[in-house]
Amino acid sequence: MQHKFFDKVVKTIFLVAALGYFGISSAHDAGATMDPNGTTANFTGFALVTCFNDGNGPTDHLIASIKDTSLPQDNLLVNLQIIKGKQANSTTDPVSGDGNFSPAVAVHGGDGAYLLLVNKTAAGARSFLVSYHCMTASDAHTGTDILVYQFE
Repeated sequence: MQHKFFDKVVKTIFLVAALGYFGISSAHDAGATMDPNGTTANFTGFALVTCFNDGNGPTDHLIASIKDTSLPQDNLLVNLQIIKGKQANSTTDPVSGDGNFSPAVAVHGGDGAYLLLVNKTAAGARSFLVSYHCMTASDAHTGTDILVYQFE
């Protein structure tokens, strides 16, 4: 029962953080802590980011990166995958806990839902931020919504 309550709290925090706004670029950041007890090596977070024309033009691509916000730990990295249709791309924060985002990756899938997966390379609690942006072909920010489906 406590585990289900904790899952709901984490999902709510993740969704609220997803509504963040950053300057003119309308940046979107979402984050949480994977495996707070530090016992699960195969943690997977799953969300859908929906890109749509909000008046700035149709979406050309979703671009995203991930940042490990925990203390440094050897051999424990955070990963992000973007999937839409038959296209996929992934990135890993290459330095555990250094406070920098991973290299950004994009999937050019137009308007619609993009699957985001977040995982880690070993057992251990990891806090992270994902920065994601739906962009037009001319790199204007366009409509972006997120819905978290799984966070365990």
